Amino acid sequence: MATIIDQPGTEQAIGGLSLGIVAEAKKAMEAKKMANALEIQVSADRTPVATAALTPMEMLDRALSQNAPVETLSKLMDLQERWERNQARKAFEDAMANAKADIPEIKKARKVDFTSSKGRTNYQYEDLATIMSVVAPILSKYGLSVRYRTTAEPNQPIVVTCIVSHRMGHSEENTLMAARDDSGNKNSIQAIGSTVTYLQRYTLKAALGLAAAADDDGGKADETEDQAKKITEAQASVIRELIEKGEVDPDVFCKRWQIEAVTDIPLKQFNEVVGSLRQRVAYIENQRKQGSAA
Repeated sequence: MATIIDQPGTEQAIGGLSLGIVAEAKKAMEAKKMANALEIQVSADRTPVATAALTPMEMLDRALSQNAPVETLSKLMDLQERWERNQARKAFEDAMANAKADIPEIKKARKVDFTSSKGRTNYQYEDLATIMSVVAPILSKYGLSVRYRTTAEPNQPIVVTCIVSHRMGHSEENTLMAARDDSGNKNSIQAIGSTVTYLQRYTLKAALGLAAAADDDGGKADETEDQAKKITEAQASVIRELIEKGEVDPDVFCKRWQIEAVTDIPLKQFNEVVGSLRQRVAYIENQRKQGSAA
C-alpha cells in the first residue's frame, strides 16, 4: 500500500483558499444586490410588493455618502443629465398632444379679392394675431410657450425660426426663409416686416400642426339681404360708359374696387363708384379744354 505523505503547511494553504472562496462569494452576492434596480419583497401574507427603481440622483446621493471615486460620480452625473433631458422631452410631447387636442380649427377670416392684368387674386387667410389669440391660452395651460428668432442679413433671405418650449426645458424649432416682400408701395422696412410676419405665421402653423378652415359665414354674419345685392345690368352699363369717358383701365378699376367684373359691384357702393368716375371724367374734360385753349 502506498504511503500518503502530508507535506507541512498544507492545512494553512487549504484554509487560506477557503477564506478566499468565501470572500469572493460575498462579493458576488453584494454585486447582485446592487445590480437589481427593482427588489421584490414578500410580506407576511406572501403578497409581492415592488419597490421603485432608483433615480440617477438617488444613486448619486448614495455614491456620495459612500465616498465613491470621482470617475463613478462623473458617470452618475452624466446619467442624471440624460435622465432629466429624457423626462423633459416626454413632458413636452405630452403637453403638445394635450394642446393639439384642445386647439380648434382657426377660421380664415381675412380676405383678399382683386383683379389685375395678371388675372384675379382671390383667397382667404388667417392672420398671426388671430392664430395667437386662439392658441396662446391653450399653450400656456399646458406649460408651453412660443418665441421667434429672426435673421435679416443684407442681400440675404430673411430667416425666421419658431421655437416652442416647455417649462421643463425641452424645446423644438421650425425654420423657414423667404425674400423681402417688395410688392405694392412698401418701403424697405415694411418689406422686411411683411416677410417676417408671413414667416412667423407659417412657422407657427407648422410647429403646432394647425389646421385652418374657411370662414363660410363669418364674412356675411352682419350683412343684410339688401347689402348683399349687386347692381343691375342697367347700372353696370352706366358705369362702363363712365369708365370709357374717364379713360380708366378696366383692370385698374376692378383692382381698385376689389371685384372681378363690373356687375360684381355691390348695390350699396353704386353711388360711390359713379361719383368717383364722374370726378375722373370731369378732370379729363378739363384737361382737354386747357389743351384747346393753349
